[in-house]
Amino acid sequence: MLPSGALDPRYDMPELYRDEHLCVVAKPAGLLVHRGWGDDRVVAMTLLRNRLGQHVYPVHRLDRPTSGVLVFALDSVVAAAMAKRFEQGEVQKTYLALCRGVPAPELHIDYPIPNKDGGERVPAVTDVALRFATERYALLEVWPRTGRLHQIRRHLKHLSHPLIGDVRYGHGEHNRLFREQHGLHRLALHALAIAFPHPMTSAPLALRAQIPADLRLPLLSLGVPEALLQDLEAGPGPSKPVA
Repeated sequence: MLPSGALDPRYDMPELYRDEHLCVVAKPAGLLVHRGWGDDRVVAMTLLRNRLGQHVYPVHRLDRPTSGVLVFALDSVVAAAMAKRFEQGEVQKTYLALCRGVPAPELHIDYPIPNKDGGERVPAVTDVALRFATERYALLEVWPRTGRLHQIRRHLKHLSHPLIGDVRYGHGEHNRLFREQHGLHRLALHALAIAFPHPMTSAPLALRAQIPADLRLPLLSLGVPEALLQDLEAGPGPSKPVA
């Protein structure tokens, strides 16, 4: 039986792909992936486990306030195989981010950051492309080349371009402005796409998650063209229909 919180629309997780080895969903902002990362009663792993009626294994992390593509393995063997894909750099992730200020059209950020709170700094690399800008804010397409804790958020803060809606690394003045003027009540970071060889067959998978309304509507309010958002969402889609 699903927890009562699963009926809340904030916990809707559309399936983007499913086979006998993997299930890929679109996680909403505000939902933890795993109960070990907090004390929430309703988390993505439990919701999907109850939906499928079997154990599931998250193979990567999305922060609670981040929405977008989230991959689960359906058994421990597949989870271990996916871990190798990540370790070997075979997984490519694409994010959309709204930041304060307007960075250069293209950025290559190579700046070590801690991989856990209080930990030693480790290599971290992020590539960034400018997709839309006003005088004070910019919509970015972002490719983290390593998978460090809060990597995109930390790297953009390091460049003095913190994410809008980021209560940890951002600025309250800009966060309040976007709440009041554009209706943004979340972190402006969305895991748009992921691509990797299937862990068991090596067939290429490329999956994308639509920009959710709680981010899309504030972006439109800011002046981002709907056509641009549709272009960013466009892609091969699910590699096969959801089962």
